[in-house]
Amino acid sequence: MEVVWAVGQLGAAWLALVIGLVMLPSALGISLGISEAYMWVLVKTLEWATIRIQKGGYPFLSQGIIERDETPMEKEISLLHRADFEFSHIFYFCRKGFEAIVEDEVTQRFSSEELLSWNLLTRTNVNFHYISLRLTVVWVIGVIVRYCFLLPLRFTLAAIGITSMIVGTTAVGQLPNGSVKNYLSEVVHLTCSRILVRALSGTIRYHNKENRPQKGGICVANHTSPIDAIILTNDGCYAMVGQVHGGLMGIIQRATVKACPHVWFERSEIKDRHLVTKRLREHVADKSKLPILIFPEGTCINNTSVMMFKKGSFEIGGTIYPVAIKYDPQFGDAFWNSSKYNIVSYLLRIMTSWAIVCNVWYLPPMVRKEGEDAVQFANRVRSAIAHQGGLTELPWDGGLKRAKVKDTFKEEQQKNYSKMLVRNGSVGSYDR
Repeated sequence: MEVVWAVGQLGAAWLALVIGLVMLPSALGISLGISEAYMWVLVKTLEWATIRIQKGGYPFLSQGIIERDETPMEKEISLLHRADFEFSHIFYFCRKGFEAIVEDEVTQRFSSEELLSWNLLTRTNVNFHYISLRLTVVWVIGVIVRYCFLLPLRFTLAAIGITSMIVGTTAVGQLPNGSVKNYLSEVVHLTCSRILVRALSGTIRYHNKENRPQKGGICVANHTSPIDAIILTNDGCYAMVGQVHGGLMGIIQRATVKACPHVWFERSEIKDRHLVTKRLREHVADKSKLPILIFPEGTCINNTSVMMFKKGSFEIGGTIYPVAIKYDPQFGDAFWNSSKYNIVSYLLRIMTSWAIVCNVWYLPPMVRKEGEDAVQFANRVRSAIAHQGGLTELPWDGGLKRAKVKDTFKEEQQKNYSKMLVRNGSVGSYDR
């Protein structure tokens, strides 16, 4: 009995600590300075570890095998057109071919971003913690802190946040539709999102808040992780769009849709493009509804690039509110490699990282220009997001993560290559 009583007292003290120092400040949107102090200590520790690695004579990690010129292929080819075709021009194609074989620029976007220096986490290709005794001691202390203190704390906060989301939205969902229900729904979503961000030790900087998405609009953002949605709803409420799931995710979806007009599709419906467009247009047409949150890439990219935006989101109409999200990989890898880790393994990796640090930029709203088709509009929005977030802009479809290159992409590259050969009639001159 004494053991049970002691465990109960310990559990009560733990909950009181979590509620008093984390939950209440999160719900009120205030900070006690604990996160700032934690990040200061963490930054200083990582700087010290970097210096120790340098003194040990270990080089920084390379960011890739090949150093590429970021000039688009069309511009590179145009530079060769200053003269008629010469036999030496084939070396351009040879170089591109070797680059694609050794390290193509697409598949590497679906693996974790390499760091320039070690961040005291075990997830690295080099065993830096064996460099010196002091570095090993610091690394061991870090493991203890992350797994014995931060992980239980974060798990507790995540459980409280998810439970509060389910209970809160279910209760609000019983109210009649109106301004009171909408207000309480936003309060519940914001409060629970803030708790979940604290569960990730999240430090988020929001820039240009005057451009935040407005009701009746569409918010589009680059996609790195499932937590992107939590990062954004920590600063404002959105109507989510996605497929209906089972399990815990399904329970959350069914609860939240009662309080907020999220747009969930059945597996059979998500393939019906016209049905999806129709429902999204109906949502956007109602200026009293929350802005829709869409990730047009359709899959997670590793925080270094922005890949092709699917045009469906830009055929709906209405105002587009672009948002750029850029994570700092020094403190934790936010990228979800869904082909390698399931969601449970991914969340465990996130919760045993140091922290989730990122910047969010709200870009000025954009509308489709006269004579501009959906693809051109999507590319223009993508370029704006890539430029603001310091990300590489790639024309490739994120679906290549699990599928082969479409024939249309191959044909497009072949056409670009052929332009060089037929420029100024050089092929015809050789035929003669």
